[in-house]
Formats: sequence, C-alpha cells, structure tokens
Amino acid sequence: MISPMVLAFGLLSKIPMPAISTPSPRAYGLSILFYPLVGVAIGLLLASVAWCLEAVDPAMRSALVLVVWVWITGGLHLDGLADVTDAWIGGMGSREKCLAILKDPRSGPGAVVVVVLLLLVKFAALYTLFANNNGVWWLLFVPLFGRLAMIFLLLTSDYIRDSGMGSQMAANIPHNSAWVVLAFFTLLPSLFMASGEIPLLGVAIFLTFFRKKIQKHPGGITGDFLGASCELSEGVYLVCLALIPLF
Repeated sequence: MISPMVLAFGLLSKIPMPAISTPSPRAYGLSILFYPLVGVAIGLLLASVAWCLEAVDPAMRSALVLVVWVWITGGLHLDGLADVTDAWIGGMGSREKCLAILKDPRSGPGAVVVVVLLLLVKFAALYTLFANNNGVWWLLFVPLFGRLAMIFLLLTSDYIRDSGMGSQMAANIPHNSAWVVLAFFTLLPSLFMASGEIPLLGVAIFLTFFRKKIQKHPGGITGDFLGASCELSEGVYLVCLALIPLF
C-alpha cells in the first residue's frame, strides 16, 4: 500500500518521496485514496511557515505563504487552470478544439488573467485571516478541500481521454473506498472548526456549477480540469473562511 501513497505525493506535490518502479494501473487508482493526506501535508507545511512568520507584517506573511504554496505544488494545478481557461475561451463549444487547446503548452491572455486573479484573491483572503489573528490551524483544511474536489470529479464525471495517466486513474478507482474517504475528510474539519459548514457549503456550490459546466463542454474531465477544480476550490474555501465573521 506504500506505493500508491508515494505515488499520490509524487504526483501532487514536490514533497520528497522515495523512487518507485513504474506504477501499475491499479496503483494509480489506489493513489486517489491518499489525495486527502497530500492536502493535509501541504496544509501542515503552510501552517508551519505561517506560524514561523507570526511576527511578520500580514501582507508579507501572506505573500511568503502563497509563494511556498505555489512552490510545493510545482504550479501544476495553476497550469491546469490556465489550460482550462484557454480551452473554454478558444474551444468555441467544440469538444475537439477544446481538447486540442488543452494539449497546447502555451497560455493565452485569458489564462494569465485568471491565474493572476486567483492568486490575488488567495493573497487577499490570507491577509484578511492573518490580520484578524485567526491563527494558522485552518490552513490544514484549505489544501485538503482542493484534493477532495479532485476525488469528487473523478467519482462523478467521465474521463474523456483514452490514454495517459489520468485515464488509468479513472479506470481503476476503488469507488466504494473513495466515497468513504471523500465523506470522512469532507466532514472532518467541521468537528474542529466553528462555522465549518460555511466554507464546505461554498465549495459544494462551486463544484456543482463547475461540474455542470464541464458536463456541457467538453462533456467530461481531463487532468487539467482536476487541477483547475483544486485551485478554484481552495480559493473558494479561503474566501469563505475570510468572510465567516460577516455571518
């Protein structure tokens, strides 16, 4: 069971992991069960950085935490968000055009704008939370929900590429176990955080509309859509955390 866990960390983060032989299709499927642990590990790292920078100005503290956040994921999910933005803008409702654009490594102006805006929103939410002295423990849950969003889409959407790593994952998901993992980690933060249902509801609403958009165009998911769902769900969760005092 070690290989799927190592595979999950190797795929979704830059956290050093031991090298493993070529993974089997089953290992790819089982690795999905460990996505929440990757999220918690990233959150623990971010919380540790934020705690060490407690005496630093909230703006600088937010910027440095965000830099570490992007670095620890290698910008992988931001790249997915950029590709999805280009595909939806340039696909013109055509599934073939959409899939072709997703393979293009170049990013258009729309993609750049969306990525910059997301990072700006994350920075503003971090600043709000740090400025209000809300501690750092909540950072454990933000990356967690980004990875839970990926599991949700893998369980409820068709994978529309016939080959590649993502197709092996989708074809070998242990559905029953994955649903249990998804439910457990979705409800877990509410046990430790007052008003935890507010960010949970925010992410649930976002994913409902995001999945509906995907089902309409291009009709299923790819790895880029999983990355985009991760980044956007993190952003929604952060914003909801920052807005909780208003409720």
